[in-house]
Amino acid sequence: MKKQSYLTMLSATFLALTSYAPAQQQLDPLVQIVRNATQQYQNVAKAGPAYAPALGCVSGSDHGAMGIHYVNGSLLGGQTLLSGQQLDPTKPQALIYEPQANGELKLVGVEFIILASVLPPNPAPQVDGHLMLFIDGPNRYGLPAFYELHVWAWRDNPEGSFVDWNDHVTCAHQM
Repeated sequence: MKKQSYLTMLSATFLALTSYAPAQQQLDPLVQIVRNATQQYQNVAKAGPAYAPALGCVSGSDHGAMGIHYVNGSLLGGQTLLSGQQLDPTKPQALIYEPQANGELKLVGVEFIILASVLPPNPAPQVDGHLMLFIDGPNRYGLPAFYELHVWAWRDNPEGSFVDWNDHVTCAHQM
């Protein structure tokens, strides 16, 4: 009798706890759009010649990294700007790869970039409804002022899919 009460109580506790467990998160629509648009770039050899490496592996000063940006310079001047100051979510300006221990590069995300100089005054550029972050120039990248948005489509980011730095990405294996 005592054993059955314990099992009943344990079962009730388990049911109560699981009712508070968060539902499995669905991907933000932009993450899924980016995955569909960049599937072909899983193999870094397919990124060229349009995308070329820039800056080496970018890591944060106190945490996380971004990885190696393969940038398509022909897309930085507003070529993918749609109506309403929306950038085309299927044409990222940069593909982001993480160096692996075996020397390969793994696609982890993308970055949408647009130079501020090509936008009208007081812009609010977006990608699929997500506002882009303004980076004043000159900056550590040697670029003039620009707007950017990271999308971690291929690597989970504990801080969120659109946060610049990703604690799950490392430059430790950069050659």
